[in-house]
Amino acid sequence: MSRPGAPSRRLAACVALTATALALAGCGSDNSSSDNAGKPELKITGAYMPAPVMDTMAAGFFTVTNSGGGDTLTSVTSDLAPDVTLHSTKGGAMEEQKSFAVPADGSLDFASGGNHLMFEKLAHKPLEGEKVSVTLHFAKAGAVKVSMPVKSATYNPKTGH
Repeated sequence: MSRPGAPSRRLAACVALTATALALAGCGSDNSSSDNAGKPELKITGAYMPAPVMDTMAAGFFTVTNSGGGDTLTSVTSDLAPDVTLHSTKGGAMEEQKSFAVPADGSLDFASGGNHLMFEKLAHKPLEGEKVSVTLHFAKAGAVKVSMPVKSATYNPKTGH
């Protein structure tokens, strides 16, 4: 024989177990959507290299726009130079950086007088009109290839000259 109240306790336990399972399933789907929202959505625009005046060194500029989660630019490679480094300029002083943060729903600018790439030990001196192939390496988004046109040495993206 069963004891009085046992079926109602089993029913209550089943209801509690079902409610817990549904709550956990709901949490799982919330985490999945927030994981997707956390993925970086990167777009590279305005890339260019001023025609270098030296045979051994050049600079590069571009903008990274991110409409997703944060990321980090960790390095840059190019067939043009075995050594491509990341630099910041603050108060007129240039300093090499190991990486640059790309903020979530924000941008990272590499512009004349500010952050920039330095190409050292050039394989050849690129001429105006050439395109330099560059690969940007991000911690989360991985490798992003960019074609960087060589502009005049005095090119200014704001004026187009």
